[in-house]
Amino acid sequence: MRKKNVVLEKVPVTAYAAEGKALARQDGKVIFIEGGVVPGDVVDIRLSKNKKDWAEGKATHIHTYSPQRVTPFCEHFGVCGGCKWQMLPYSLQLEYKQQQVVDNLQRIGHLELPAMSPILGSKYSTQYRNKLEFTFSNRAYLTDAEIAEDGVIPQRNALGFHVPKLFDKVLDIHTCHLQQEPVNQIRNTVKAYALEHDLPFYDIRAQQGWLRNLVVRICTTGEVMVNLVIHYEDEPARKALLDHLLATVPGITTIVYTINPKKNDSIFDLEPRIYFGKGYVEEKLEDFVFKIGPKSFFQTNTYQGVTLYQVTRDFAGLTGTEIVYDLYCGTGSIGIFVSRKAAKVIGIELIKEAIDDARENATANQVQNAEFFAGDVVDICDDAFFAQHGQPGVVITDPPRAGMHEKLVEKLLQIAAPKIVYVSCNPATQARDLALLSKMYTVKKVQPVDMFPHTHHIENVVLLEKKLLASEK
Repeated sequence: MRKKNVVLEKVPVTAYAAEGKALARQDGKVIFIEGGVVPGDVVDIRLSKNKKDWAEGKATHIHTYSPQRVTPFCEHFGVCGGCKWQMLPYSLQLEYKQQQVVDNLQRIGHLELPAMSPILGSKYSTQYRNKLEFTFSNRAYLTDAEIAEDGVIPQRNALGFHVPKLFDKVLDIHTCHLQQEPVNQIRNTVKAYALEHDLPFYDIRAQQGWLRNLVVRICTTGEVMVNLVIHYEDEPARKALLDHLLATVPGITTIVYTINPKKNDSIFDLEPRIYFGKGYVEEKLEDFVFKIGPKSFFQTNTYQGVTLYQVTRDFAGLTGTEIVYDLYCGTGSIGIFVSRKAAKVIGIELIKEAIDDARENATANQVQNAEFFAGDVVDICDDAFFAQHGQPGVVITDPPRAGMHEKLVEKLLQIAAPKIVYVSCNPATQARDLALLSKMYTVKKVQPVDMFPHTHHIENVVLLEKKLLASEK
């Protein structure tokens, strides 16, 4: 089994592992499988890594299909990398995600866990995203059937999603089920106009072309924002395209455009320009209203964002007397959401523009007991800062997928707040951080929340309480 180019035949798939990979066992070896297989399938696996105790590979043929399978609802399933679990009933997706959280916390964190609450599933399993970003490319991904018989790959334009592991190939999307209408009307209208008027789609290899990205935000308030990202200014062409979009698709409340002459697609160091409307949209979480600009970060699933924040607020157990420190606060959404039950909220975030949005959101919601600071938590939270703003009664931390920097974990141990509520989009890095915090804290509550149906991604909220010292017992 350790030879190269090994193909294992008729292997039963038994479970799911981390990152959405399926799991099988053969002759005592654990095998991690890519390729959209389901527990209960019997498959052939071509190994790409082959170690003594474990291996990785891709399913090349399915001999027997699991009775758990359902028919995927999207025509792009299997090529688009977005909704990889469409072939699983949603109830089973939730079971596997719950188990993923347990496995991570126990195997990586080596944590003693309380009885865990059942995962909170999403009310909507399709059309749940409030933001989608599409890419223009003159290098459309083509299936084998679309490639010429002589092997020549015709060059076509596409507006859609990058194909996994192929940075220069974009799958042309006809209908996406991740977002409500008018997202498909917007994308297809722009694409049809661009093709009809021979507007140049971007070539990422040659770093040339005009049309680069199309970003659509659709809020539960009904507001719709479109951001057209172009490589360089061409005012007549830009105005004609955007005017056509406004005339064709009703319901768009604002349009901005961003000129990106750089090699990468990031727009956070660029300045979007307003073409139509107010240049931002407003979203609601309970009765809180949040301003979302073209560069703002906001929970991608608004409906489940409310659920996630309600769990966070419940875990914090606020009585009105606590000072809450909201770390990685972004645009202040969590801090503002819990502010009515706190004495004071202190939000800290590295990105200055996000802090500007947080302050504006606090003002818009008449939240007067929240202050927001731009900078690194490790640098900001010194003795003088605590003397001025007070020691935290509760710390809420919501880091990116990489988790918290080890220096921040050390800082939290120094701060020694009575409670920490850790909100995570990656239970594996959360487990690593919790293991470091376990010298001072005990896990009291765990609540998984599914923000992204049909994917393996999972949010998890953990309540930590400070252990009593012998002198305090």
